[in-house]
Amino acid sequence: MKLFFRYLKIYKKEAFLAPLFKLLEACFDLLVPVVVAYMIDYGIGSVSGVADKSIVFKMFPLLILLGVVGLSCTLVAQYFSARAAVGCAAVLRHDLFAHMQRFSYADTDRVGTSAMVTRITSDVNQVQSGINMTLRLLLRSPIIVFGAVIMAFTVNASLAWIFAVAVPLLAVIVFSIMLAGMPLYKKIQGKLDEVTAKTRSTLEGVRVVRAFGMEERQTESFRETNDSHTRLQKFTGRITALMNPLTFVVVNGALVAIIYFGGLRAEVGGATQGEIIALTNYMSQILVELIKLANTIFTVTKAAACANRIDAVLQSEVGQESIPSDAAEDPSVAVRFDNVSLTYPNAAAPALSHISLSVPAGQTVGIIGGTGSGKSTLVNMIPRFYDATEGTVYVFGKPVCSYPIDRLRGIVGIVPQKAVLFRGTIRSNLQWGKADATDDEIWEALRLAQAEEFVRKKEGCLDAPVEQGGRNFSGGQKQRLTIARALVGKPPILILDDSASALDFATDARLRHALRSLDYHPTVFIISQRTSSIHAADQILVLEDGETAGRGTHEELLSACPVYREIHESQFKGGETA
Repeated sequence: MKLFFRYLKIYKKEAFLAPLFKLLEACFDLLVPVVVAYMIDYGIGSVSGVADKSIVFKMFPLLILLGVVGLSCTLVAQYFSARAAVGCAAVLRHDLFAHMQRFSYADTDRVGTSAMVTRITSDVNQVQSGINMTLRLLLRSPIIVFGAVIMAFTVNASLAWIFAVAVPLLAVIVFSIMLAGMPLYKKIQGKLDEVTAKTRSTLEGVRVVRAFGMEERQTESFRETNDSHTRLQKFTGRITALMNPLTFVVVNGALVAIIYFGGLRAEVGGATQGEIIALTNYMSQILVELIKLANTIFTVTKAAACANRIDAVLQSEVGQESIPSDAAEDPSVAVRFDNVSLTYPNAAAPALSHISLSVPAGQTVGIIGGTGSGKSTLVNMIPRFYDATEGTVYVFGKPVCSYPIDRLRGIVGIVPQKAVLFRGTIRSNLQWGKADATDDEIWEALRLAQAEEFVRKKEGCLDAPVEQGGRNFSGGQKQRLTIARALVGKPPILILDDSASALDFATDARLRHALRSLDYHPTVFIISQRTSSIHAADQILVLEDGETAGRGTHEELLSACPVYREIHESQFKGGETA
């Protein structure tokens, strides 16, 4: 609930005015049965012995006035509550998105992408509904209930005991069902995460699913997950569905009691017809408001569960804060790994163990190894996508954790394994590498990345559209565009994480030659499954099961490292490549 109040502070005025106008509406609603009772007793009935119909015509405008004023208060209250709810949701969604942008890879793995999507969509929407309902009804309904009881005692104290019995009984029913339903709503949101994750994974791999004819299996797997979510919703619905019949039984029983005992007292002059009508109206108001209150509480309960889930993400510490260091910068050594190990959260074994490596500035380093050997994990620690669990990673003589993230990411340019482009144009995508990049700088980056030719053939050239995910480009074209995006900013350290896997050997060779000819001489890390892509590197690191299996030049490793030799011979059968 702290999240509600934290964000409602932004809309103090709306949060004050919405309940205020709802309370005014409640007061006007409570006056209506009294006015009706007066009209019946003195305008229609025989309390005074003579019915005065003029009273009806005199009081009728008052009823209209109460209705109009009440409606006006309702509209004003709804305006302010909606303004506060929508505004809080917008700010919350923005803060949540901004916080997620600071996540390291480890933080993203911990929370899960599907869970983050659910938090920023379904959970925020539920919080919005909770704020709206809280401001509109959470105060109004109790005021109506307790106000109706008080008014009942003022109308006829001898019959008000029925209210004193019925209202506590109704309260017990409402809150018992509410307490039973609250933990179930938390479980429902957790099941929703599973449904979202299953949907996301299937849609992302839809081509693979169809290629292997696994549609039925995926459909069955989704059905099981969805059925589990549905069963929990149905069970929760059965419990909450008890609310209406139980409250109706109590209220109708109270109405019968009012009519019966009211009739008995009317015979002896202890109650009037108008008083009995007023009491039945108050009991009906209590019924309606208790049902509203129950629904409001359920909505707020769900919103509170969602708010706690969101707050857990917002309050989570991101592993990206810089730690000051007295170490001086050393421009001669670009990157140094000092006995570095990394174990992923909840992993049984470390992904990397005791890696030591020193890379002088301007060198090209090749990294090779089998699948799961830790190649990508190693380079991902340089820009702090992951933080080492043991040892220290240094960039230009300083621990990476001592750099502000923005500066570190400006030093390190990375081309990830999966080429990702964003909706826009070729120019807008490449300007991610340098926001103020000129057309000449962009064309130069495209030339180096071997992408200039196909870009010039595109209608609009740099202004050619890029669809979401770059789906209007081939795999090789996307890789070359992402390489150009990294090159346009001229980073001192350039990481190519298997970023040429979709390129043919000739294009790959031209790309490597272009990288060697860069005039600003960056330090380059090349991760590849091909020995041909790294054979000219100044030093090559061979990884196996997260440990160093060999380090040296191409020729040294061929003679001294069985793992490297096996990889090379499996690709070239003893032949050589340039």
